[in-house]
Formats: sequence, C-alpha cells, structure tokens
Amino acid sequence: MKLTRECYDCLRGLILQAADLSNVEASLKRSAIAQATKILEADFSYDGVSIAIAAKIHQVIRDVTGNPDPYREMKNKEIALTREIYPDIISLHGDGFMGRLKIAVSANAIDFFRGHDCLREEIMRPKEFVIDDSEHLESKLKSANKVLYLADNAGEIYFDLPLVRWMRELTEVIYVVKPSPVQNDATIDELRQTGLEKEFGRVMVMDTASPGIMLPLASGNLRTEFESADIVFAKGMGHYESLSELPAEGRFFHCLMAKCQPVSNSLGVPLNSYVLALR
Repeated sequence: MKLTRECYDCLRGLILQAADLSNVEASLKRSAIAQATKILEADFSYDGVSIAIAAKIHQVIRDVTGNPDPYREMKNKEIALTREIYPDIISLHGDGFMGRLKIAVSANAIDFFRGHDCLREEIMRPKEFVIDDSEHLESKLKSANKVLYLADNAGEIYFDLPLVRWMRELTEVIYVVKPSPVQNDATIDELRQTGLEKEFGRVMVMDTASPGIMLPLASGNLRTEFESADIVFAKGMGHYESLSELPAEGRFFHCLMAKCQPVSNSLGVPLNSYVLALR
C-alpha cells in the first residue's frame, strides 16, 4: 500500500511519540526528533511504503536516545491486560473456528497511537468481520501443508494461541515474531516472557525489526518459508501495508482492524472495521 497524505502526519506523530517514550533528557529527545524528521522529509514519497520509513525512524530514535525499547512499558501493560481478560474472551467467542478467528482479531484493537483508554471495552466488544473470507481460509487449511502466521502486537500473543492450536490440528504452522523491539510488535523476548513459546510449536524470528515484513531484506530461510507456505496469515496493518504491494496470489489472509483511513480506503471498508480478507 502506497503512502498517502495522511501517512505523513501519522509518521510525524510516530516520531514524537517514540521520542517521548524514550524517557531521556530534553536535549537528546530534541536531537532524536530532529534526526528522525530528516529521514521522514528525505524518504517520504507517494511511491513508497510507510513501514520502510517507520523502521528507519525507530532505529534512529533508538540510536540517538540509547533506549533500545521505548515501548517496553506499553507492551508490558498490553500483555498483562490480555492475559487477564483471556478467559473472558474465550467465554465470549467460544471454541469453534469462527470464535477463534474473532479472538485472534480482538486484540488487534490495541493501537500504540490510541493508548489504553477504553481498550478493555473495545477488545471485549462482540466482533463481526466486514470482509469475511473465513470459509476460504477454512477450506484452504484442510489441504494446506504449511501456514506462515505473521504475529503483530505483543498483546495479541495470548489471543493468537487458540487459532494457532486449531490450525496445527490440520497442518504445520510457523509463528513469526520480530527479532528485536519495534513499536509494540511481538518479539521473541515477549513471546518467551508469556511462557507460551512451546505452545506455539515452530517459531521463526524475522531478520529485521520492521512493522511489516520486508522481503528484500529477508534471509534465505525466511524467504524460502514465505514462498513455500500455502497460506500466509498476516495480522495487523503493518503486514497489510507491505504485503499488499505484492501481486495477489490467493494465499494471503489479512486479519486486522482497519484503524486508519488510508488502510480503510485501501480495503474498501469503514474506519475501525474488522476484516479477514483474502488476496
């Protein structure tokens, strides 16, 4: 998905937020904002993709401030919240295939720009998919040899597990997380923090700390798994923004809440819609 005019303001907000969360003295914060803004001004192009710029922004802010994980406290709160309400969300949606899909998408309401106000209420709200390709997914799972499951926010780990368990009854599933901190995305450290790593079966770590999947920078192993997977199940907007740049192959399933207008427009759905969309 190409950048739009609204993306500039979003990326500018990202700079200010990440610098503020770095919790450093004012001079370092100003320097981080200035250097990150130079990247935004130099790289912003309507032919570009937001995750490429966001990855650079996060890297320079980490380097300048010396804080390797500005979103650490936020992620801890998200993990604690989803762990706490996990039993309630299971009771709400049940244990079937559609219920597990709704559980998986529920925590995608977590948004590092929105903060935590009313987050519990939004996660627990009954979900309906405005785009619902669940029948296609279920059919494909029955004949699939391998699923690549691209994780999103750290707080979603608990809510991903029921669906991953269901998928693993039918086929091999590789749960993919980030190697190091970027925004509030799930890393291998957060997965281990939950104590659930073994529950997911096979886990793979991406090569780069990016809000989406950057295939040009991927190692041979990740590219091989990506290319050979019968299904790529991609959580969140960052993965949508990157994968939507690839030709539709009928194996990409995007599971997300459309939390910004450009993504909503790209999908053709109202803002804040939940979708399970096949490409």
